[in-house]
Formats: sequence, C-alpha cells, structure tokens
Amino acid sequence: MTFELAALDMAGTTVEEGGAVYAALDQAVAAHIGRPVPADVLHRWTGTSKREATAGLLTELTGTAADTDTVYTDFTRRLTKAYADVPPRPIPGVTEAIGELRAAGVKVVLQTGYSRDIAESILDAMHWTVPGTVDGLVTSDEVPASRPAPYLIFRAMELAGVTSVHRVLAAGDTPNDLAAAHNAGAAYAVAVTTGASTPTDLGRHPHTHLLKSAADLPTLL
Repeated sequence: MTFELAALDMAGTTVEEGGAVYAALDQAVAAHIGRPVPADVLHRWTGTSKREATAGLLTELTGTAADTDTVYTDFTRRLTKAYADVPPRPIPGVTEAIGELRAAGVKVVLQTGYSRDIAESILDAMHWTVPGTVDGLVTSDEVPASRPAPYLIFRAMELAGVTSVHRVLAAGDTPNDLAAAHNAGAAYAVAVTTGASTPTDLGRHPHTHLLKSAADLPTLL
C-alpha cells in the first residue's frame, strides 16, 4: 500500500451537483454588485472556502468585503434551494472506489470548502455516513484558512491518525485543491476532471496524477 489516507474534496470530486455551488455564488455576488461576475475571477476562487470566496470576490470587484455576511447568507439560501430542487449524488463509481480503498486499509476523509451544515446536508442527501461510508469529514469553518492553505489536509490527517504527509493522497477538481496538496507536501496530488476545471487548466498546476474520476483512485494502490 502506497498511501494510508485519501483526503478527498466533495463538490466535483466525490459529489455530482451540477455546478450548483458556483452558480449560487455567482448569482449572489452578481445580485449584490449589480453586474455579472467575470468567469475568470470566479474561477480563481473555486475550491476554497465559500465564505472566503465571497469575501475575495467582493474585494476584487468592489474594493471592500464589508457585505460578506449578507452575500454569504444569500449564497447559502440559493444553494440550499438548488440542492432541494436537484439533490446532490455521488459521482458514478466513487462510492464503490471509497469502499475499495477502505477495504485495503486506507482511511478516507472528505475535506471541503463547504461549511459543516451544508456538507452534512449533502451527505444526508446521498445517504453517506461518517463514520460508515467514509472515516471523517473536515469543513472550511473548522480550520484557520481554507485552500490553498494546507490545513484541511492536516486536519484530515489528525482525524485519520496519519502522521506522515508521505503517506497521504489528496484529490480534487480545482487548482486550489492541487495547491493545498502541494502546500501540505502530500505524496499524491491527484487532479480529477469531473468538476470545475478542464484537464488543460489542471495540467498547468503541480500534480502527481491526472485522472478522469475519483472512481479511478484504487488504481493507485
């Protein structure tokens, strides 16, 4: 076995939600500032804490993050409605892949830019349990800073009882996911193409593997 922990992102990596999270963020910020959010600006904030993304977008586009709480509340309302209309589901093959990893002795911890209340509602919708389907969950409101900082991965290591980054695989679908894996020193920084970024975009950033899906992770055992 080459790794003891798989620290996996949620939306776009293990969870199929049709891009609802970034649509809701885009709409909430655009409604507040009264103009569209440029796609390249929005993309820079994919993969990180949604509250940090809200503050960052407002700062970039208006020069101040003073209304972050208001816009974040609107984002949460829009996302909750979107998930009620079209519930999130596991990306095909990922539930089975997680089971295979765990059967091989690998701890699987989800680490996400969502807050815990949103993350838990998604897991409930997919009928995933913690522990059960996965070994743990770390959310952005539980660490000092979200991606590209490495703290979500470090916290996942704490939960899993893994002490060496050389035994860690971190996987995600955005450049910020890969940057966090790089900053953590994870042995495996795995990019997957099921989410917010194209293979070309992901290929520009430090990574060890580029996979079509997290369903393919057992091939790295």
